[in-house]
Amino acid sequence: MCIRFSFVEAKKSERWHSDGVIYPKPIWLGKELLARLARWSVENRKSEFKSTLSLISILRYSEAYRELKEKYKEMVKVWPEVTDPEKFVYEDVAIAAYLLILWEEERAERGMTAKQSFVDLGCGNGLLVHILCSEGHPGRGIDVRRRKIWDLYGPQTQLEEDAITPGEETLFPGVDWLIGNHSDELTPWIPVIAARSSYDCRFFVLPCCFFDFTGKFCRRQSGKTQYREYLDFIREVGLSCGFQVEEDCLRIPSTKRVCLIGKSRTYPATGEVWRDEQRTQYIRSRQGCPASLPEGGPSPSAPQVAADGAGHQDVRRAACGAGAPATGLWLPGFHPREKAEPVRNCASLPRDFIDQVVLQVANLLLGGKRLNTGSSQEGILKTWNGGESLSLTEVAKELDRETLQRLKRECGGLQTLLRNSHQVFEVLNGRVHIRDWRRELQRERRPDDKRSPSSEAFKTRICWFFTHHPDGCVLPSACCPFAHGPKELRPPRTSKKKRQAP
Repeated sequence: MCIRFSFVEAKKSERWHSDGVIYPKPIWLGKELLARLARWSVENRKSEFKSTLSLISILRYSEAYRELKEKYKEMVKVWPEVTDPEKFVYEDVAIAAYLLILWEEERAERGMTAKQSFVDLGCGNGLLVHILCSEGHPGRGIDVRRRKIWDLYGPQTQLEEDAITPGEETLFPGVDWLIGNHSDELTPWIPVIAARSSYDCRFFVLPCCFFDFTGKFCRRQSGKTQYREYLDFIREVGLSCGFQVEEDCLRIPSTKRVCLIGKSRTYPATGEVWRDEQRTQYIRSRQGCPASLPEGGPSPSAPQVAADGAGHQDVRRAACGAGAPATGLWLPGFHPREKAEPVRNCASLPRDFIDQVVLQVANLLLGGKRLNTGSSQEGILKTWNGGESLSLTEVAKELDRETLQRLKRECGGLQTLLRNSHQVFEVLNGRVHIRDWRRELQRERRPDDKRSPSSEAFKTRICWFFTHHPDGCVLPSACCPFAHGPKELRPPRTSKKKRQAP
């Protein structure tokens, strides 16, 4: 029997390697494996996704992946970004291997000798562009924000810092393929840009975050997962643009592994003007504008040219509104991402809001015992209420909708806020606990443990437990790294960088 571990399960309860290989933890093997084997052996559940690498030769892919992994493994050692080097390097190596085999097979099918050209829209760290260019494919990458690692690639890797706004000035008529690898707000536009760039332009997108043409993607079908519904939407965009859209599942260390590919068109080149009018109507329909769209492809009776001989720009000008310039936006309301990446780790939330959520969660864990609003008295504790353990889901159910929505707008949401409140909470395996500082001080500190209170931070903050916990702080004042009252507070030391600043 063949068993496939899902990446989501691996993230939660197993140890996984960034090359896609999953190594289960011993505790998981002992407690959960047999029960899951029994369940998997009798269930008959059809996956909503295709099997991996269904569109290319698995043997050729495996060979290409091994070669590229060996060739570019040094990138892990010199990675200057804050992101996980193994995860990002081996993921881009896998995507590059897939594209190289896909394009190799396409050249064989079409009788081509020259290697395909490409443009990667929203290229990010640019490693995928670097690998494809190094393997002989002429291309470039464009992203709104330059990355540190760009300087390491050398002049043969063309990377441009620029914002992409879908319109007549962002077409690529001489390019064979457009790539959207986790391209966020550009993802639904890439089939459109490819279709309008030239009849021979193709596309490859690997959707991650869910965006519509002018904002966040809104669900419309409760019977599907949000991911499946979004993939169907991108497929619908490609079909409306006149592409034969194919779907495949990559072997990468990510929960978002499904790619969509448009290699050929459903209409002849002579039907371009009529088809472009359908594209425009479809795009406008996503904003609630009425549109009458054909269910299938263009019928044999569909007009092959406009009645007055108008070209693509005139058709788009008429469809987008009278007087709209042909070189303008294809749809008002699109906003490219900001050049400066906003900080969204709950650190920018108001202090009183954070304190309110911390008190509410602590109250839940302590079984509803009333928390103090003023300082407690120092004393010898015979017992200390360490509270219970609750899952993040159980905690979230107790918070009001407005609070959850506010947290959801921050990366990580509730879990990030609780992890940031390290003095009060401990979050392990999806469960929240009140932190017991007796155990904290007994643990052997790792040299790289940035969260441990250093001597410089000693007594620079008020002890949350001394102020709020019904039993006070579990530690005596002399041992607690936090101040038991205002009299113990010390002024925070200025960092060396700040002291050296002019």
